[in-house]
Amino acid sequence: MAAVKGVQVAGAVDLGALLDAGEGAVVTLVAGETQLVVHRAVLAARSPVFQAMFQHDTLEANSGRVSITDVEGEVMRQVLSYIYTLQTPQLSGTARHLLAAADKYGLSALKDACEQQVAAQLTTENAAAAAVLAVRHSCPKLTAAAIAFIKAHNFQVLATQGWADAMCSHPQELIEVSRLLADPPAEISTPATTEEGPATSAQTPATAAPVTSSQHTPPPDDAAVSRLRSLSRDEKGKRLIQAARAGEMEELRALLAAGADVGSMDGDRSTALHWAAWEGHVEAMRCLLESGAEVNARNIRHNTPLHSPAKNGLAAVVRLLLRSSADANARNVWGYTPLHYAAEDGRLEVATELLEFGANKEARDDEGNIPRELARKNHHEQLVQLLT
Repeated sequence: MAAVKGVQVAGAVDLGALLDAGEGAVVTLVAGETQLVVHRAVLAARSPVFQAMFQHDTLEANSGRVSITDVEGEVMRQVLSYIYTLQTPQLSGTARHLLAAADKYGLSALKDACEQQVAAQLTTENAAAAAVLAVRHSCPKLTAAAIAFIKAHNFQVLATQGWADAMCSHPQELIEVSRLLADPPAEISTPATTEEGPATSAQTPATAAPVTSSQHTPPPDDAAVSRLRSLSRDEKGKRLIQAARAGEMEELRALLAAGADVGSMDGDRSTALHWAAWEGHVEAMRCLLESGAEVNARNIRHNTPLHSPAKNGLAAVVRLLLRSSADANARNVWGYTPLHYAAEDGRLEVATELLEFGANKEARDDEGNIPRELARKNHHEQLVQLLT
């Protein structure tokens, strides 16, 4: 009953925002031949992707029309049903398509339900497709289930038409699946789930090293910690993000000792780790990671802490995050991986690090570009050679 009540309250809040919305309250989603008229406020409240779309000066925000080319009309209708009701639809025949759509729009609870359904329906014929789906959309639990299923069936999956089809249609993902099949089962991990959705790393790189302990900063002063404990949860979270952004280690440690939530987010859903990585504060990052910061947390644009240092050429930051199990292939709302950013901005050292930790050279952004094409467009010839 408590869960049902929570859904009802959340729905009431969202729908209440429509009362005085006036012009522009609705938007038309076009998926193939299907056109769906929906409320902006509800989309933005449920999905960080739609929220980012409508908050900024985008074509969709200005025109009130969103063209969706990679989700079928019926699947989009199910996505909207979930957005409006928070009730998971019947998944028997559409779980895989719905999982991809849920991942695209940041609907972590729906994605998790789809993962469970696909895992429950594994057969020797569809296991390859399920494994590819899991790798493509960063589904650690489904990845582990599919790999375990293939191994449990004496690799019979490799002789099926499903495996052959996957080889033709998704060779890069299947390479990753094959690599996971060769690893000991203990190396397939299931990262924790956060408010923003499951972490994106399906497997800890073999070369990953534990985060080294922070040094040079004395323990926090007891009096300072005592004063900070009296602050509200929100204020402590806000100050934690400010300290991480500024690299103020004494303040950072004191706030953490006073119980500040290491997962606190700002208005763009960026965490303290996002900001420390953006500014290049390696010591602050170590401290946050040791305190349990989610290395694959996603902000409103689905950027992880790894995206910005990859773009800015902060190789030491990138190295620390990768060694802390950051997902080298995490995709943001535009389909950019960290390697796309490194290639676009000519970050040769960063690109080398990313490739060492399994970054996919053939990953395509939403406009169909692979990293090499972005490097070529921007005349970064050394990167073009590296990515060839």
